Amino acid sequence: MTGPVGRAYARLLSDHELKPDAAQQRAVVALDGLAQALGNGSRLFFGLFGKRKSGPDGVYLWGGVGRGKSMLMDLAFAHIDFRPKRRVHFNAFMLETHQRLKAARESEEGDPVEQVAEIIADEAKLLAFDEMQVTNPADAMILSRLFEKLLERGVRIIATSNRPPNDLYKDGLNRGLFLPFIAMIETRYEVVEVNGPTDYRLDRLAGVEVWHVPNGPQATKALSTAFFKLTDYAVEDRDKVPVADIDVGGGRTLHVPKSLKGVAVFSFKRLCAEARGAADYLAIAQHYHTLIIVGIPVMGPEMRNEAARFVTLIDELYEHGVKLLAAADAAPEGLYPSGDGSFEFQRTVSRLEEMRSAEYLARGHGRD
Repeated sequence: MTGPVGRAYARLLSDHELKPDAAQQRAVVALDGLAQALGNGSRLFFGLFGKRKSGPDGVYLWGGVGRGKSMLMDLAFAHIDFRPKRRVHFNAFMLETHQRLKAARESEEGDPVEQVAEIIADEAKLLAFDEMQVTNPADAMILSRLFEKLLERGVRIIATSNRPPNDLYKDGLNRGLFLPFIAMIETRYEVVEVNGPTDYRLDRLAGVEVWHVPNGPQATKALSTAFFKLTDYAVEDRDKVPVADIDVGGGRTLHVPKSLKGVAVFSFKRLCAEARGAADYLAIAQHYHTLIIVGIPVMGPEMRNEAARFVTLIDELYEHGVKLLAAADAAPEGLYPSGDGSFEFQRTVSRLEEMRSAEYLARGHGRD
């Protein structure tokens, strides 16, 4: 591991910030190969088994939650000396792309995909996508053509995903039209499974209390500490934590006050006191592996609407294996003691209790 990514990775090992991991080391070799191809202008490098071959058009890292995929991508992004480059969450990139396609269609000045690919390629010749997942037909229909056009313009890709390429858009509508994109990844990218023995994200949750009672400064401080621990974000930059706007369908977006590396922070008021539905909560569950909620109150009969929304939210989080950290004025069993639907609320109580268990915290993100 003599390339820029390998040297940075070796320093993390020597500083005992990481444990030796053969799967991660294979990924590092692939990322260094991409770095070499970008750095010297040639498309040749030595592959994983020492064989000289054409360099890849990208590197696709896939595997379970917490195995270090995002860390490796960030390491590569930081240490590959190449400009212009951009790191972006895949969902945010696709939302932006659809907005650009809409504007291009309205201009009626040619092929919209060609126009958008040109814009993207002018902005970045190295794109790093975190958490690539394809869940809707609109994305599936344009990905093959868009990425083909990007590759023609010299754009190279690093992507992470919880799924192997062949499982992307699995059982999706008109999936046959999406298969060329899968073939592109499998033939033109270096695909590396990162499924080593250490779940670093679970390690970081070890000893972390996930349900804090009551709301207040102490709970807020504990959740803030957990956020910075989960995201590696510098505490001194707490006022600059990125925000996001995620697509919830129907032309609507949901503003996320704090959004970083798959972790989101919301207030109960924003999530459940405003008019929201299952589409909002599904988008959150698909987009984030960990959700932090502050300000959960004890709900009385007058808050039956808020309680119903909370039930829907927890159902989506549970079904997708999302980790929940929260500050509340009561333990789960005391959140909605009476009112319409309070009997049915007991299922939510049961799920909240299970979501605090070691077995649940060890689950991967996404529907099984």
